[in-house]
Amino acid sequence: MPISNPILLKARIGRPIIYAGFAALLLLLSGGRVFSAFFDNGFDIADPLIPKEEIHHGGPPRDGIPSIDSPEFLAVDTVEFLSNDDRVLGISRNGIAKAYPIKILDWHEIVNDQFNGEPVVVSYCPLCGTGMAFDAKVEGEARSFGVSGLLYNSDVLLYDRESESLWSQVIRKAISGPLKGQLLKQIPMAHTTWLDWRQHHPQTLVLSNQTGHNRDYSRSPYSGYESSTRIWFPVKNQSQRYHPKELVIGLNVDGKTKAYPFAELSKSTTTINDQLGNVEVKVEFDPVNRTGRILDEEGNEIPTTIAYWFAWYAFFPDTEVYAIN
Repeated sequence: MPISNPILLKARIGRPIIYAGFAALLLLLSGGRVFSAFFDNGFDIADPLIPKEEIHHGGPPRDGIPSIDSPEFLAVDTVEFLSNDDRVLGISRNGIAKAYPIKILDWHEIVNDQFNGEPVVVSYCPLCGTGMAFDAKVEGEARSFGVSGLLYNSDVLLYDRESESLWSQVIRKAISGPLKGQLLKQIPMAHTTWLDWRQHHPQTLVLSNQTGHNRDYSRSPYSGYESSTRIWFPVKNQSQRYHPKELVIGLNVDGKTKAYPFAELSKSTTTINDQLGNVEVKVEFDPVNRTGRILDEEGNEIPTTIAYWFAWYAFFPDTEVYAIN
């Protein structure tokens, strides 16, 4: 089985014995030099913003999980490979609506796209359940992103090909490289069912499953993961308050964070008025399509992140948590 196959290298719990043995051999023969390059996937991770020992090799080499860099799209009435309840990430921006099926993103994690000339990077981490989209311009330059093969708190570390800086998806920040400390601007994106998205956006375009890569998009390499209590890679902080894979809407505003667990939101049948810091928000939850969004006082959607509870808590252990008593 090829080393770039994510089923063997990323979706298998722990690290195979043969993989560990190969790493030990590299350490012995190279005095640590090849070992370090192998586990860093060739990135220069000098003085990162996070402890280096908390960066873990996810299995695949750099670009072993290939990003989609020249995405092709289908008209909504030509899509035959999606069922109504299939999950999609959806963006409506600059007069264009696009859907990105999770069954494709499971195998690629990153799509470098544009909306009427505006560069946008769509990212999805199957291990954390996190779909996040960003303005792909940094310091005025459009960036092309790839999958580094490295993880922090079980979450994908992206890298931009122009500077080879590593970026943490959830904290939206470059953690090493020439752009260290720079933030990506998150943009609103839905995480919902195909039926729900197309009902709200009947003219949507859909990412084609003809990606140029040989993948079986009808089969998930993470089958059973979303219901399991197991976390496959180390995380810094853990909480037993909810099932590890309980979905939450994560809000991060001005350095303050709050999680809205679906288990709590499902107890209310109305829009929830809430506050985070000095920001008044309205939380809309759809239990049928298992999705939600958060609006500001003027009714504008605030970028949020639907994530597994364990992932949100791993990054933000001091997070506020919405609960109905």
